[in-house]
Amino acid sequence: MTTHLMNTYARQPVAFVRGEGAYLWDESGKRYLDAVAGVAVNGLGHAHPSLVKAISEQAATLIHTSNLYRIPKQEELADRLCALSGMDKAFFCNSGCEANEAAIKLARLYGHGKGIEVPTIIVMEKSFHGRTMATLTASGNRKIQAGFEPLLSGFARVPFNDIEAIRQVAEHNKSVVAVLVEVVQGEGGINVLAAEFLAELRQICDAHGWLLMLDEVQTGIGRTGTWFGFQHSGVVPDVIALAKGLGSGMPIGACLARGEAAEVFKPGSHGSTFGGNPLACAVALATLAAIEEDKLLENVRVRGEAIRNGLRQALASLPGVVDIRGEGMMIGIELDRPCAELVGVTRDAGVLINVTADKVIRLVPPLIYGDAEVNVLVAAVSGVVKNYLQQAA
Repeated sequence: MTTHLMNTYARQPVAFVRGEGAYLWDESGKRYLDAVAGVAVNGLGHAHPSLVKAISEQAATLIHTSNLYRIPKQEELADRLCALSGMDKAFFCNSGCEANEAAIKLARLYGHGKGIEVPTIIVMEKSFHGRTMATLTASGNRKIQAGFEPLLSGFARVPFNDIEAIRQVAEHNKSVVAVLVEVVQGEGGINVLAAEFLAELRQICDAHGWLLMLDEVQTGIGRTGTWFGFQHSGVVPDVIALAKGLGSGMPIGACLARGEAAEVFKPGSHGSTFGGNPLACAVALATLAAIEEDKLLENVRVRGEAIRNGLRQALASLPGVVDIRGEGMMIGIELDRPCAELVGVTRDAGVLINVTADKVIRLVPPLIYGDAEVNVLVAAVSGVVKNYLQQAA
């Protein structure tokens, strides 16, 4: 174990050397069912044949040229994403925080173009948008902000799913130019945005000339059972931030926009050396094709519901279980007490899970789960939770 890595992660005492489908193997050969998927990244699981083929063929042809030149694969990916989302244009970067950073810059430039001196973006409590200075400031998590002051100005924070709070800001702050919100708060504890909230928010944004910007970094690319989380509501945003599942493990992010928002950036406004290079775009295109060919959107809806139903049958009546919620393959089990220790207990049992917001077990498995994986996951997680609550009683 090296001593030369900066101490930025509380890493678990396991290293994986191989993956296949929904499973990982560690250095000793022990097999684990993956319900973390690289934190909602590996939608196609591990070593998917289409991805292996796309990576090897593109790497043998051309990896990187930069955005000084046309990149046909990038143009193809932009066309595909805009067709799936209803957006008009795409900017490519390398991560979720970069995609959100692009959205924030776009909103500020949009505001300045309208003569607003200090453009303000409404953001939500318990949100998470990244760890750059702008996205850190936009996030509603004091723990990750501590020590990095001074934070940026230009943000107004309101409670999640509180439309009246939005209206109050609209009444008193004439510098607002946009709202940035997650369709499902991942780091915040799998909190689902109400469809009626999004519909009313769209109306408010239209009435005031604001941009409706959705952080779909975790919910996009099939995670909730539709290509994008907003598609459950029928509401169409102005800007979408994507990453995670788009590249199935290959770093790539995207900021999509439509209408007036799609015309804000000009040459020199924003950029990325690596963003949308041929290798990343080839993998993203292969990811989209595999999701479609393998009918994974339907699989996410069916298997996600099966996981939630199984967990509810096993756990919902137990004292200590506050809620079981989510959308598609994005599932949270909220307990009435901190439960971070369950990550290690479940790992020892051969299943990988995550705990977020101190008290919420987060399950974001690969989109390729079948009945066998659903059954193993439900049995393992419900068993661990039952034992934990009984011991604590």
